[in-house]
Amino acid sequence: MQQEIERKFLVAGEFKSHATSQVRITQGYLNSNPDRCVRVRIKGHQGFLTVKGRSNALGTSRLEWEQEIPLAEAQQLLNLCESGIIDKTRYLVPVAQHLFEVDEFYGDNQGLIVAELELSSEQEPYLTPEWLGEEVTGDIRYYNSQLMKIPYLQW
Repeated sequence: MQQEIERKFLVAGEFKSHATSQVRITQGYLNSNPDRCVRVRIKGHQGFLTVKGRSNALGTSRLEWEQEIPLAEAQQLLNLCESGIIDKTRYLVPVAQHLFEVDEFYGDNQGLIVAELELSSEQEPYLTPEWLGEEVTGDIRYYNSQLMKIPYLQW
């Protein structure tokens, strides 16, 4: 288990030309309780099971455990998930020594583009590229586990 420290931002400009790779992601939640959220994810041709704990008061860090599982099992587990499957493309965009993960959402979350940046500490400095918009770290509306319940298009 590890401590995940990340910041979240809306995307306000063109970023795709800076991306080094992209992958389609489908994910659902076996449990969307903020104290112990359990996610099933298919990322490309790989399956993952992830457990995340409650975020700290700022929304920047929480415990996370992730394990790769067979793709066929991930596909079966998606059928057991709560309603509201998340569908998105993740772009990896390097900026200086950091890597932004930019998610472009589809379906009921169409039009939402969010960039996440994982850090080694909450005080770690980072560069903000010109395409980065408003910071939404800690705003639970932007958590994938909430976007499946109250999608972006319903805001």
